[in-house]
Amino acid sequence: MAKNNQFTRLDTLLSYEGGTTNDAVLEQTVRHYAESMAMIEGVIAVVSNLGDRTSKIYMGSFANVLGLPNYSDENSIWERRILERMSADEFDAKMIAELRFYHRVKSSAKLTGNSYLMMKLRIRDQHGLPIEVLHRMYYVCNDDRSRVLYAICVYGPLVTDFNGKAVLVDNNTGRVEELTSATDRNILTPREKQVLALIETGLKSADIAHQLHISKHTVSRHRQDILEKLQVRNSVEACRLAKQMSLL
Repeated sequence: MAKNNQFTRLDTLLSYEGGTTNDAVLEQTVRHYAESMAMIEGVIAVVSNLGDRTSKIYMGSFANVLGLPNYSDENSIWERRILERMSADEFDAKMIAELRFYHRVKSSAKLTGNSYLMMKLRIRDQHGLPIEVLHRMYYVCNDDRSRVLYAICVYGPLVTDFNGKAVLVDNNTGRVEELTSATDRNILTPREKQVLALIETGLKSADIAHQLHISKHTVSRHRQDILEKLQVRNSVEACRLAKQMSLL
């Protein structure tokens, strides 16, 4: 998939989160936390406000390694100057991991706000050479944990290794769960997987409806739900991503 398209993969999904919040204390707390991480740990900490679709970037000393001085704001929820330093494959892996994390967290109220994503990335440094980076992502939710208000993304040197590419860390127990294709089994329903498999063969909605003994309207609804859950723009991208995630 073209890298430019991937900025939008989670964008629509996360647009259902956020919403307006008048909790100035919470916003100040989140920003202060990220600023403190950048200062004490030397990492790059990005606070994305899912309500107003903006990001604030706090640069620790690690920013000098990447050659990213004077980078403090984004008019989107994506830290583009950092993401653009990844290869297309690495960027794709990051988006898939964050999609898995989002669905995993939203599927369990006990985990929402009590877990974070941790993954290994390769990012080009100021000389254009790939280096190993530890990426962490946290969600900050509203009081009843029904919506994600902020996302905090942290980038720093990989100082300790762990099994797998991306893992979910439970803050309460310390349990680490690797996010793999097995994590994806509940993202799509059995019927949606069935519809997508038939789409992948080239069948049109009318043919799929006839084969599954359902209405064409129902097929269209399944198509739309599949695109929304996988955060892609069309069926071709849906089939391609589903294969990457072992859903097909």
